[in-house]
Amino acid sequence: MIAPEFWSIPADTPSESELARKTATFKHRLLDIDSRFSDVRFATSLAAEDMVITDAIAKSKANIQLFTLATGRLHQETVDMTKTTENHYGISIAQVYPEESDIQAFIDQYGMNGFYDGEVAKKACCSARKIKPLNAALIGADAWLTGQRREQSTTRVELNFEEHDDARGIVKFNPLFDWTESDIWAYIKQENVPIHPLHLKGYPSIGCEPCTRQVKQGEDIRAGRWWWLQSDSKECGLHVNK
Repeated sequence: MIAPEFWSIPADTPSESELARKTATFKHRLLDIDSRFSDVRFATSLAAEDMVITDAIAKSKANIQLFTLATGRLHQETVDMTKTTENHYGISIAQVYPEESDIQAFIDQYGMNGFYDGEVAKKACCSARKIKPLNAALIGADAWLTGQRREQSTTRVELNFEEHDDARGIVKFNPLFDWTESDIWAYIKQENVPIHPLHLKGYPSIGCEPCTRQVKQGEDIRAGRWWWLQSDSKECGLHVNK
């Protein structure tokens, strides 16, 4: 049982009518994306928002390919969650790995855990383990999806449903951009969506194991990501357009 001082899944829920309205709009967005683009890909972290999107993709049979970034520093629970999700929905999630040469270059320059030394080293690690693999995974795609929400952090308050990813030259969609944390968990409960085990241990946001910690009650839900850095450094670079 989780200690009471840590974050826990919110108990407050939207009204049934409000959740039904948001769910219908969300599913319409996915089907619209599917109809507009021929090669759509979804990068899932297996955390709550991404599981909501996965659930909707699987149940709607939308032609959207799923993949996850196997960084080599994930919690074992995240590694196991990939298989749990595949088995639950009868789908396949491609695992995208970083290049060994990029990882070795980072270690040679900064050390295995050099990302703790500051923003520059943290960005270098994320580049090797996440950004370069993501770029490779999106080659040939004409659109991609994320589980980002405006409510998640100060760096996402101006997030829109549809954006142009200038860095990669494709369209990017954030189909849950206007959902609240309570909306996410109400949907998960209603639709019996598999829950990442770390969400039950005080982790509202989940990334690589050495860069993610539990969050205390009342803290920002992304406070556990790169906690040794400033609050405006809670992005790894995956969602920087330029």
